Amino acid sequence: MRSQPPRDKYFLRSLHQEIDLYDRKLAYLANHVEFASDAERDEAEKKMMTKRATLAETAKMLAATGVEFNPSELPRSFRPAQEAVADH
Repeated sequence: MRSQPPRDKYFLRSLHQEIDLYDRKLAYLANHVEFASDAERDEAEKKMMTKRATLAETAKMLAATGVEFNPSELPRSFRPAQEAVADH
């Protein structure tokens, strides 16, 4: 039987970092990667969005259950629009 990884604030921080990484990968994919066709681009985006959505769902569930986190460590896509613009 496999044991569950601890679902604490450190796990949530790692999830937030991974979500932010996927956000950056998606932006890079949209702006810099050349594809032979739009279908290939759509498939690559869909794969990344699926992985990111799974991570985001887990992170939101943990935050909703009371796992503490530092708001400054939230992925840019989770922050309010004004705050995300101020970081750049």
